[in-house]
Amino acid sequence: MPLTPAVVLKDVTFSWPDGATPIAGISGTFPRGRTGLVGLNGTGKSTLLRLVAGRLRPTSGSVTVAGTADHLPQRITLDTGATVADLLGVRAVVDAVRAIADGDVRPELFDVVGPDGWDLEERAVAALAAADVLPGSATRAGVLDRRVGTLSGGEVVLTAVTGIRLRAADVALLDEPTNNLDGSARERLHELVRTWRGALVVVSHDRELLELVDTTAELRTGGLTTFGGTYAQYEEWLAVQQEAARSALRDAEQTLRREKRQRIETQERIAHSERQGRKDAADRRYVKAVINDRRNAAQKSQGARRGAAVEAESRARDAVAAAERAVRDDDRIAVDLPDPDVPAGRRLAVLRGSDGRETVLAGPERVALTGPNGVGKTTLLEQLVGADTSRPDGASRATARRLTERVGYLPQRLDGLDDAATVLDEVRRRAPHVVPGELRNRLARFLVRGDQVDRPVRTLSGGERFRVALASLLLADPPAQLLVLDEPTNNLDLASTDQLVQALASYRGGLLVVSHDRAFLERVGLTAELAMRADGTLTAA
Repeated sequence: MPLTPAVVLKDVTFSWPDGATPIAGISGTFPRGRTGLVGLNGTGKSTLLRLVAGRLRPTSGSVTVAGTADHLPQRITLDTGATVADLLGVRAVVDAVRAIADGDVRPELFDVVGPDGWDLEERAVAALAAADVLPGSATRAGVLDRRVGTLSGGEVVLTAVTGIRLRAADVALLDEPTNNLDGSARERLHELVRTWRGALVVVSHDRELLELVDTTAELRTGGLTTFGGTYAQYEEWLAVQQEAARSALRDAEQTLRREKRQRIETQERIAHSERQGRKDAADRRYVKAVINDRRNAAQKSQGARRGAAVEAESRARDAVAAAERAVRDDDRIAVDLPDPDVPAGRRLAVLRGSDGRETVLAGPERVALTGPNGVGKTTLLEQLVGADTSRPDGASRATARRLTERVGYLPQRLDGLDDAATVLDEVRRRAPHVVPGELRNRLARFLVRGDQVDRPVRTLSGGERFRVALASLLLADPPAQLLVLDEPTNNLDLASTDQLVQALASYRGGLLVVSHDRAFLERVGLTAELAMRADGTLTAA
């Protein structure tokens, strides 16, 4: 039995004022239950969620939601002076209940509370405790008055998601909720999704989270595909479909070659017949009337044969075009790392914990640095590569020293780019001896093409900025002997993450990576994992 749709999209198109059209003619449905929305970077997933939430209006077409919709954007920008109640979206009701309890009987306060708001504060605290968002929330007085500035990034996201559950909209929309969450926070977010009641649409590249959904929807240029199953099941189904599509394309191409060959043979026979007719007329082998009758009949027959051959070839061309459309040829990052020429056992860096214990990273070792948010992993990486380490946190009790000058660093905040420089000039800083034409060719493999290459960095979108940062790192000449990556998959779609994993699999230098993406870490072939604690100690995980 088909599921009742929670969201219906009909020929939805959305264009920005500058003419850019991220969504064009999309139709489809999101059913009740948990749906994972996936797609390549730039296909308009975040824009589509904002359209469903009513924060944007479609340029044409319609979006129909069965009830109310609530939306968690990809980037939560809140004043650090705001409170947990503000983050939960219950501040107005809680303040009204408290005012009434203190003797204020203004009618407007009762209107704010409504029939269901009298116990909202207790329900909010209980929801936080049940989700294990803020330890001790069930018994801590004044938890709703805590300032957002006192929460970790993970606690902010989990509190906001808890607020959406508490408000109980008919359709909840979460945009990349696991970005930047540590392992513990991810597990709690996964549990929230696993136990979600009502319709949920979540945009994510977190493979573990995508295994918790009932439906997978993929947004592509020109269409929305909905599949009843998890993302892994969708990948298996898609692989079968694509193999069938490639087989159909091969058959169509073979048919086209045959029809083209037959058309050529038909034309040659017709040409031969015409030459023979002219020869017979010249030799006067037949009386003129007979020759004219034969020529007229031949012309009709030849015209019919020629037309049939051309029509058959045209149908074969159309079949090839249709088969080509069914075969995916998505633009995605194609990374091919050069050999950094690192001898086995070459010492590349030393990490020293607060207890004085040292860990030596040598080529071609692959080491993951893990630990909760806020313990100082990023600061330790910055110290290793010689970046700013002035921020006071746990890393001040741990130290790092590099033993090679050829270090490539991909920061989490992507703040190492010169905003005033063009993309080409920014990449040339790392590869000064590579001619501009060759750099343009290499940048195209990172989907940075045409006029983009000459644009100032400050004009780039978030996804474009990430690709330029990644290109600057991986196109360096000479290539880095040690790659230092800080949460590299946060801004990558699933297909590009696959490409990065494949490239790193063939990379022969040292790798130090900070990531909360356990699936990514399991795929890059780690040789060691270090866990960083709040006191600055580093232990084997």
